[in-house]
Amino acid sequence: MSEVSIYSWPGADGAAGGSPHLHTASTEAYVVQQGSGRLETLDSRGFTSTPLEPGTVVWFTPGTVHRAINDSGDLRVLVVMQNAGLPENGDAVMTFPPEYLVSVDSYARAAHLPSKDADGGEAFAEAAARRRRDLALAGYLELKAAVQELGVSALADFHAAAATLVRERTELWRGYLADGAARQAELTAGHLASLESMETFYLQEARTTMGERKSRRIYGMCGRIQAWELSETVGAGTVAFG
Repeated sequence: MSEVSIYSWPGADGAAGGSPHLHTASTEAYVVQQGSGRLETLDSRGFTSTPLEPGTVVWFTPGTVHRAINDSGDLRVLVVMQNAGLPENGDAVMTFPPEYLVSVDSYARAAHLPSKDADGGEAFAEAAARRRRDLALAGYLELKAAVQELGVSALADFHAAAATLVRERTELWRGYLADGAARQAELTAGHLASLESMETFYLQEARTTMGERKSRRIYGMCGRIQAWELSETVGAGTVAFG
């Protein structure tokens, strides 16, 4: 879960917003907190534009190319991602023009952003994020035009390129899945079995966890990201989780 202030930088078509991309294995949800805008998507329905305003909840499954557009200038959303560990480790593929999708190396060079400690400061980091957004937008606008003209079949080449780019990560992702979502599903199955047998011992292990805001927003694909560090309340103190 993260909070994202959608970029207010105008793009080549005049609309302000983030870097269009898709997720290859995870569903994503937006809960709009403030401002207004649109979510453009390319999926099995073709091209769709969904209004975003406070209270809107919209989610999209793997393979949905999406672009958040910040019409009001202050659009902010709470993002909930499926499969913790996968989105943070390369699940997303941005819509760069085809020549940048031919190899893992060429894509990585285009997608790279300087670390927070790199020379050049905030202005340098923002310029790099804008260049990446503009490159993804260039590919997206071509893809959008093709879908509007030819239908959803126009997405096939991009989907194939995205799968090729991430295939080497799938073994790593299986580990995250086993330790995360799959493990939680197994725990819930065990809880149901315990309840059926009237065994309530696991309820005695109940605990409360709170999130503490990280001190710095980072440059993401859709905007500036504010994440949380999790800490478990233990007596009068806290224990931090990575």
